[in-house]
Amino acid sequence: MLLKAYHAWGERFVERLNGMFAFALWERDSGRVLLGRDRLGIKPLYYADVPGGLRFASTLPALLAGGGLDTSIDPVGLHHYLSFHAVVPAPHTLIQGVRKLAPGTLMRVEADGRRTEQTFWSLDYARSAEDENRSFDDWRDMLLGALRAAVRRRLVADVPVGALLSGGVDSSLIVGLMSEAGVSNMRTYNVGFEDVGGEKGNEFEYAEIVAQRFGTVHERIFVPEAELLRRLPEAIEAMSEPMVSHDCIGFYLLSEAVSRHSKVVQSGQGADEVFGGYHWYPALQGSHQPVQDYLAAFRDRDHAEYAQTVQPQYLTGDCSADWVQAHFAGAGADDPVEKALRLDTTVMLVDDPVKRVDNMTMAFGLEARVPFLDHELVELAARIPVRHKLAGGGKGILKEAARQVVPSAVIDRPKGYFPVPALKYLQGNVLANVRDALSSRAARERGLFQQDTVDRLLADPMAHITPLRGSKLWQLGLLEQWLQTHLPA
Repeated sequence: MLLKAYHAWGERFVERLNGMFAFALWERDSGRVLLGRDRLGIKPLYYADVPGGLRFASTLPALLAGGGLDTSIDPVGLHHYLSFHAVVPAPHTLIQGVRKLAPGTLMRVEADGRRTEQTFWSLDYARSAEDENRSFDDWRDMLLGALRAAVRRRLVADVPVGALLSGGVDSSLIVGLMSEAGVSNMRTYNVGFEDVGGEKGNEFEYAEIVAQRFGTVHERIFVPEAELLRRLPEAIEAMSEPMVSHDCIGFYLLSEAVSRHSKVVQSGQGADEVFGGYHWYPALQGSHQPVQDYLAAFRDRDHAEYAQTVQPQYLTGDCSADWVQAHFAGAGADDPVEKALRLDTTVMLVDDPVKRVDNMTMAFGLEARVPFLDHELVELAARIPVRHKLAGGGKGILKEAARQVVPSAVIDRPKGYFPVPALKYLQGNVLANVRDALSSRAARERGLFQQDTVDRLLADPMAHITPLRGSKLWQLGLLEQWLQTHLPA
């Protein structure tokens, strides 16, 4: 299909595609190669310069396996990793010799090695006077229509399409719309963990409400903590880049279980970024210092703390703050909230939850489709005024659309967030593994981190938590474990 489209329309054929893709097209006669990645970066594309050529792959470790690359740590990538909870925006990665193509981008490589890039899609928050004056109810109905179309598009498959059903609004709405579209005997899946220290480890009861409402074939997957920790090295091996989010291992084990019965599922990633579901969006309303306010809410450590964490050779200036400044200054988003929404939708979402789900599902040959990242839906959402998105504490317009489809009990409840306690607080065997990794000979020879900072974090992991409730020690330990897994001495 891609070859025929390229033949018919040339490079502009990508403008006619809807969905997730990453491709490489080779012209036999000219020797030209065209690389491309979908608008929202759902599918990855990594590349590396090698003597006399260019190497590309869908995972970073695949490029490393070929050898012959500069495997030193990229200082800019490291700064981003430790600032944005493991997000390293394209084109950088943590590895100096490996780069990644940005979402919505084409790279043309001529036979003589000359290379050019072209952005074929960007997200614009401009709206007409008609958009600004349209009523909340009209926006709700337009949004619901666009969601229905996005879900229907992702039902086209040679096999039955199931759904990951967390029990939250987003995944519940997807299930409801799939049922509306005529999916019968739908298989739905929910993962949960043990309750620890008064923290609830699952949303089984809410997923059950939705499963019963739509008559799905529902499977609860309960993961004991001992099993979760035992399988953690496998999840790290499946990471194309190091990912510090607590639920990576949960998604890994969920994907293993789901793949026994389903080969394609729909998933609810992206709704919080597209429709304003996070706590820092209301705080940015009317901000006169949007860059500083965003960084205060989102960044794991400021540059001064970063300088105390890494060895001096990795200091580059505050490149992460500079990068946010440049992104916020770009045309197409004037409102402070919309600047943050665009950054989160086109970058932070791409290199955290979307990459996480893609890596963990593809480890078991499971295809996860994300209707909230249908680019036509995302473009429509960008036109919806901020006040409608932030209504009702966040995602107001989406929640009211969902109310037409799913039970209110799923909508009118606190947002769930269930970290893996052992990874949030670093106790027991996980803490011992992190200590071993950071004190190993490989870590000493690599020399990434200042020892006094490592010692201080190890002495009291609970005292060093990021603004978004992540463990600063886990960020260091996970990176070292990933490097030891994919770059063994």
